[in-house]
Amino acid sequence: MTATGSETVFGNARIVLADRVIERGWIAFVDGRIAEFGEGNAPGRSEDAGGDLIMPGLIELHTDHLEAHYVPRPKVFWDPIAAVVSYDGQLATSGITTVLDSLRVWREDGAEEVDGRAVVLAKAIASARDADLLRADHFLHLRCEIPMPDVVEDAKELIGRPDVRLMSLMDHTPGQRQFRDEGKLRDYYRGKGAGMTDAELNTLFERRFAYQKAYAATNMRAIVALAQQYEIPLASHDDTTDENVTDAIRDRVSVAEFPTTIEAARGLHQAGIGILMGAPNVVRGGSHSGNIAAVDLAREGLLDILSSDYIPSSLLMAALQLPQRVPGIDLASAIRTVTKTPAEAVGLADRGEIAAGKRADLIRVHVARDIPVVRSVWREGHRVA
Repeated sequence: MTATGSETVFGNARIVLADRVIERGWIAFVDGRIAEFGEGNAPGRSEDAGGDLIMPGLIELHTDHLEAHYVPRPKVFWDPIAAVVSYDGQLATSGITTVLDSLRVWREDGAEEVDGRAVVLAKAIASARDADLLRADHFLHLRCEIPMPDVVEDAKELIGRPDVRLMSLMDHTPGQRQFRDEGKLRDYYRGKGAGMTDAELNTLFERRFAYQKAYAATNMRAIVALAQQYEIPLASHDDTTDENVTDAIRDRVSVAEFPTTIEAARGLHQAGIGILMGAPNVVRGGSHSGNIAAVDLAREGLLDILSSDYIPSSLLMAALQLPQRVPGIDLASAIRTVTKTPAEAVGLADRGEIAAGKRADLIRVHVARDIPVVRSVWREGHRVA
């Protein structure tokens, strides 16, 4: 790396801008901000990027992968700060420089052990940040399971934090949305390693039916009101029907996470709501729940944002695969789904694209055998990986 004072310059790079790719160019960043970039040779001394891609750091709006570090095995709880640091390192080496950590804001007896621990994890993230242990920039995404009796009070405990950037409205009641096929929900729980019997699942499902009937409508109004009071963007989750789309429009949702049908995606798009889909869905070629494939939405112009969801490395892989899967999408457009568009969705106007004055949140990527390798990561101009 060549640096003069606080200036860093790379040449012989493919520079991914928001609207095009400079096939052979250079970039300079100074004091944490992008200073200049251009085509051809750098005007002065520079480090040779070897033809690698240089692009904005990835921006992740929905990942619950922290849970896998905090509860790595059933009934095994790791030190929460150590879990955050481990998870953060995985994000950074996957090219993610800004992340909204998705925390489950609900408690439910007899379900997964990580439920009800959003406050613990939020405090651990803050402690790691205060101790300067983190490579990525961390914000919070509060995942609110609307039918749960205590979800409103639990959300109130967190919503006043300055790092809350998104709230999602979720309802995983069996037989609807993501799990219209109740059998797939049973398979999901069996696959989580909880070891629940059919009788135990019957009890769990009956309780969820009762909770939805008793609490969902009231809690929905309260959570939406909270988000609007604190000016937090709202996301809907697993929209499936025209009724779901109507509800999203009514609640002034700005992002629709993982719509499950093409009909719902079309309605959301027509309403101007950004559509977020899972990067693993792109990489695997379809949904693990049997719902609509992300690539099918992309072919119809209905894909705005990608999220790594449960595997951080999928975010970059999926973005780079999109132009191969969908001829109408070029590399710059694909990279926007993991940089500029998600940044704009949650009001982070200072990052997400290579432009003069923007934060120097950048990654250098080498691609070999169609596998991207993140060689370097900078956050505000500082090398973090």
